Amino acid sequence: MRVTTASALAASLLLAAVAQAQAPQSFRVISPIFGQLVSFAMPSNFAVVFENTKGGHYIREAALKGETPERWTQMITVTGEKGMTLTPGHSPQISASTIAGGFRSACPDSFAAKSLGETTFGRFEAFVAVIGCGRIDSGPTRHSETALLITVKGAADYYTIQWAERGPESDEPPINDERWQARLRDLGPIDLCPIVAGEDAPYPSCVNRS
Repeated sequence: MRVTTASALAASLLLAAVAQAQAPQSFRVISPIFGQLVSFAMPSNFAVVFENTKGGHYIREAALKGETPERWTQMITVTGEKGMTLTPGHSPQISASTIAGGFRSACPDSFAAKSLGETTFGRFEAFVAVIGCGRIDSGPTRHSETALLITVKGAADYYTIQWAERGPESDEPPINDERWQARLRDLGPIDLCPIVAGEDAPYPSCVNRS
């Protein structure tokens, strides 16, 4: 019995080590977006496939390496809305609701959402939710699309970080899956830092905050 138990323990430790070795490492992304530096961790198996600033709107998309903006299975998107904090009555939850409304309009018959609640990153108010469509026609084929949505109220601007995943179409997207809480942890630490005049990447003033 002792030999069997020891063997089982050794096998468990080996499986854990293999899983850890297979898990992609993360690197810290710090980007100046309008009035602040936006900082979070991104898995190293993602690469930026699109970036654009138009007026007061900024967007950057990163997909799994080898995927494209049109054909992807997972995507991490960062957005910025300049000066949005000046909008009366706006809040991170309202910002999330607006984005969720866009999802709902794309799939009114298979939309689902789950609030993970209000939170803060540093001193900045935020709201976290999971939203998704069980069936959506955007992209090359009909599929489900579910996203972890994080909205953050900055000093002057609003920011979002979204980790989306496409899968087979279904009656309801997998909003209750534990993967979303895990991905929220994987993106951390999330923070907003002031832009220091004359400071370039890797932005040591922001790196040294954590």
